[in-house]
Amino acid sequence: MSEKKKIPGYMLGRGIGRCKGIGEHQIRFRCALQNTVLDVLQARSGWHEVLSDGEWDFFWCDREWLKDNYSGLYLHENQKMLHFRNHYELTRKNLMVKNLKRLKRLIEKEQGKEESQCCDFFPTTYELPSEYHIFVEEFKKNPGIIWIMKPAAKSQGKGIFLFRKLKDITDWKKISPLKVWIYRSGFARFSNTRYSVDAITDSYIHLTNVAIQKTAPDYDPEKGCKWSIQQLRQYLYSKHGLSVVSDIFCQIDCAIIKSLQSVQKIIINDKHCFETFGYDILLDDQLKVWLIEINACPSFTASGKEDYDLKFGMLTDVLNVLDLENRLTGKEKRIGGFDLLWDDGPVLANEGNMLTNGNSPALMNSFLGCKNDRTKHLRQMYQSLAASAKTEN
Repeated sequence: MSEKKKIPGYMLGRGIGRCKGIGEHQIRFRCALQNTVLDVLQARSGWHEVLSDGEWDFFWCDREWLKDNYSGLYLHENQKMLHFRNHYELTRKNLMVKNLKRLKRLIEKEQGKEESQCCDFFPTTYELPSEYHIFVEEFKKNPGIIWIMKPAAKSQGKGIFLFRKLKDITDWKKISPLKVWIYRSGFARFSNTRYSVDAITDSYIHLTNVAIQKTAPDYDPEKGCKWSIQQLRQYLYSKHGLSVVSDIFCQIDCAIIKSLQSVQKIIINDKHCFETFGYDILLDDQLKVWLIEINACPSFTASGKEDYDLKFGMLTDVLNVLDLENRLTGKEKRIGGFDLLWDDGPVLANEGNMLTNGNSPALMNSFLGCKNDRTKHLRQMYQSLAASAKTEN
């Protein structure tokens, strides 16, 4: 029997993969896991691990990383990574059923009811609380049978339970009321170049993003192409008057509330969760408000002292609103720089039903662009709470 010869620079295998010659590009990989996946990648010939955010050819990422980073990625032709951007359309239980139901309806419409039976491979399923009333109708048709309750976005059996009676799922019957706080401060951003529709290819005219504007040849980093919301409100007031300014900021309040109401029955309710949204609003030459986008992860990286102070104060007050220390009464309409805008209905700025300057209905409890004396307010509020607690004791 002849001895097998080892050929330098080549890998012998059983018909899988491909042979690599000396000097051929090695595969650089990243891995977010510390399990068998990493073992396989580390054991693969010609592959080596990169631990930083630098260049890689293959990335076994986790879903959280993908959600936070994909929109800012530029991927080269050769790069491969785990997960599609919206994999959750199939991997979230509620979305999987919604998409299967839609496919079944489409097949029934185009090919007939008999053909649609090819989709009868998933159990009768309802999403609570949005489909609670439909579920109750089905529940009453089959009294006594066992139903299974599964959380939409959990795994490994967490949160699953069985039930036979409606009283066992009363917590899923109602949709939690919408509660919205709005922060008094923010920034109004401008383009570095005067606006014109004659130059549609000039990014400096049409995009106010800091990443774009700071590259302009005459950009002034001290000014930064931005005002505070307070400065914007004062400017608009001096040019257009109180009535017009009030209407503009009412439009903003309305856009915020309506956008949140549009998903109130869709967003999965979880008492453990909260959101800090960043709203991008555009004001046109007719002073009409336009909602451009809503940021789930607005940038909290400060570009200067003013930016840092605003974001530090806002984030501090987010924690004050969440009140993990249990210092609040739950009836507050203002906490630091935040004002309660909506609590299962509009929150009025004053206790009365009329404004003092006429017969117009009272405005909602929004002070966007008004004085943000958050530190003074917090001090007074907590002192008052402490005094009340002391009196009760």
